[in-house]
Amino acid sequence: MPGDPRIRASDADRDRVAALLREHHAAGRLTAEEFHERMNQALEAKTLGELDELLADLPAIDLYRLPHESMRRTPPGGRQSLVPNDPTGGLARFTPGAVAMGAWAVVTSGLVAIWAVTAVLGGTWFPWWALVVLPWIWILIRRAQHRGE
Repeated sequence: MPGDPRIRASDADRDRVAALLREHHAAGRLTAEEFHERMNQALEAKTLGELDELLADLPAIDLYRLPHESMRRTPPGGRQSLVPNDPTGGLARFTPGAVAMGAWAVVTSGLVAIWAVTAVLGGTWFPWWALVVLPWIWILIRRAQHRGE
């Protein structure tokens, strides 16, 4: 930390030194006892000079180059989810097959609902909706197999 060693340390300065000490401990440069001792001294430090002394015998680490825990990707196949993965944090991107299956499900639900209402009101009990949805789902399955989805 550059500057006058007599300047009072802020909470942000102490937090940065604590983060650096954690990284050095994780790298094996500090034993558990040394880490705890230096961590206590960092939290009690009043000046920048006291904080500098805690890091004097350790190599410099750029905390900005370390990936934050929330930025680390999970390994493939590690966790399954029904929500599409979008690493950018924006709107989820659906595959064409997923969109087609969604459209099929919505249309099928609507047709079955219309059929059920008309059947109750005295219409036919013949499941005419199956003449639409069964060939459609067969085509969707064949396309997915052909594309390898």
